[in-house]
Amino acid sequence: MSELIEVSDSNIADTYARYPFMIERGEGLKIYDEKGRSFYDFFSGISVCSLGHCHPEVVEAVKNQAEKLFHVSNLYYTMPQTSLAKKLVDSSFADRVFFANSGAEANEAAIKLARKYGCDNYGIHKNKIITFLNSFHGRTLGTIAATGQDKIKKGFAPIPEGFDYAVFNDIESVKKLVSENTCAIMLEPVQGEGGVRPADKKFLKDLRELCDKNHILLIFDEIQTGIGRTGKLFCYENYDVVPDIMTLAKALGNGMPIGCMLASNHVMQSFGPGSHGTTFGGNPVSCAAADKVLEIIKRDNLCEKALEKGRYLLDLMMKLKEKHKIIKDVRGLGLLMGVELDENFDVSNLVKSFYEKGFLINIIQGHIIRLAPPLTIDTETMDMFAETADIVFGEF
Repeated sequence: MSELIEVSDSNIADTYARYPFMIERGEGLKIYDEKGRSFYDFFSGISVCSLGHCHPEVVEAVKNQAEKLFHVSNLYYTMPQTSLAKKLVDSSFADRVFFANSGAEANEAAIKLARKYGCDNYGIHKNKIITFLNSFHGRTLGTIAATGQDKIKKGFAPIPEGFDYAVFNDIESVKKLVSENTCAIMLEPVQGEGGVRPADKKFLKDLRELCDKNHILLIFDEIQTGIGRTGKLFCYENYDVVPDIMTLAKALGNGMPIGCMLASNHVMQSFGPGSHGTTFGGNPVSCAAADKVLEIIKRDNLCEKALEKGRYLLDLMMKLKEKHKIIKDVRGLGLLMGVELDENFDVSNLVKSFYEKGFLINIIQGHIIRLAPPLTIDTETMDMFAETADIVFGEF
């Protein structure tokens, strides 16, 4: 272990099980440690660096903006925020955007807006939100309350009330929870941390009908699925189901911290002056980066390419499934993929083996490999990953 890692371990809160090397720089599909070793990043910093590391045009946009203005607060208008907001509105169902710093903050804003809208239009009793088992919506007290995983709530009681948990892809379980107090249903169109589980098309259509019938808002948490990851700019476009509120973060800034919550005018009008706020959300530098990200994704047709590349990678993983009994399932949408392994398998050495062979992978739910490579990945690199995976799985 290097001296720098020892310094880091002795000074930073021990909330992450980190890889045993110090990253010095990133370029495209690769990151490099302090010794010059390179690794292909196959989960893009947790679905963040979708254009690859340090994309030169995004770097230039950040540099240019940093030379002009870092911060003035949301009491003033800025050009980067205005330009980004217009791009997001023009590209989506939404009429307005609220900018935040992260996905958790964006989801907090969505929860608050849904409750405020319910109160404004139907009374203070309409304040409960239905979410789903195995969902993940963030690490704040509000968003862990919304999350349908007990393990991330352990030790943080009392957990805020007002959430009910249905079974994902089971409309009957949702109907049983709906009451006159329900103001919103909130879900990820593809559960990410929950195991990369896509929603069924009929399930989402049934949810939309259920919401319309009962004056309930439909919230899509697209923190991980948004910005081209699933083959469309926004995942809801894959389903022909339009939410009332949508949240974004992660890939929006390609590494710069930014999140946002989008909604129609009818819903967003419940957020008036003083009802919600943020000091740093939508700062000029992050907005300049995100503005450039959207420009590049559209210009280079990366959404369509993500769909094609996702099919290619899925085919490679399905062939490995046929060969290796350790693989129980392969699923996903676009370039967000889950490779489910036998639950009894010890994945600790698996991660190490991939790392030693130059690939970084991510394990979720204890036995599922989450793959989310940059949208800029090429078939040659995917072939190399599959060949490496074949060797690694053959070792166990």
